[in-house]
Amino acid sequence: MAGRSKGMEPRLAGAGCAPAPGLDWQNDGAAFYPDAALSILPHLDALAASYPERHAGIRLHGHPALAAVLPSLTRIAGHYIGPEARPVRAILFDKSPGTNWSLGWHQDRTIVVRERREVPGFGPWGRKAGLIHVEPPFAIIERMTTLRVHIDDVPANNAPLLIAPGSHRLGRIAEPEIPAAVERLGILACLAQRGDVWAYATPILHASAASVGHAQRRVLQVDFAAQMLPGNLEWLGV
Repeated sequence: MAGRSKGMEPRLAGAGCAPAPGLDWQNDGAAFYPDAALSILPHLDALAASYPERHAGIRLHGHPALAAVLPSLTRIAGHYIGPEARPVRAILFDKSPGTNWSLGWHQDRTIVVRERREVPGFGPWGRKAGLIHVEPPFAIIERMTTLRVHIDDVPANNAPLLIAPGSHRLGRIAEPEIPAAVERLGILACLAQRGDVWAYATPILHASAASVGHAQRRVLQVDFAAQMLPGNLEWLGV
């Protein structure tokens, strides 16, 4: 593939709630926080251990370990969408030799709500893991932020998330136009080590390959929003 293709060095200066240099949120739609989750790793380990292996993506709601990990993540999200930021969806991804997969280029386009209410612009509707999912007007997705917290090291051969920097500024991209957008914008491989956090503008184009070898790759992904939903719809939250 033509265009830019690179990997962000996983140990850049800065930690905590200060993003590492090298990316511009407005232009790239991503920020890297080395070591930002080191203090909550015991809670993340407990969270991951409480679920059986061989589950590709586990949608989380009401797990007690989340209460310990969310405050520091919410502070990071608030830097991009404001002080009203709150977690609205959490997923635990677990790639391993027994459960491995690849993911093609796409935008995240659905949210999780408390109950179904027919509101103009919302649909189609569906259920995943018993939770009510719906595709909202894309303007809602554009005002969200996603954080990925790495429980395991993610070198280049352990299926790092791939993003197309700047694609978050293109609005809702029609499926046939996605390959050309990736070609034009290039690819960034989001390498990480255990305890690192990546933040993304939720509508960014992203993908990942299958993991190579015998490593495990566990990631807690949390979506954040700051706005209320219209028409008496409510975020389910986590």
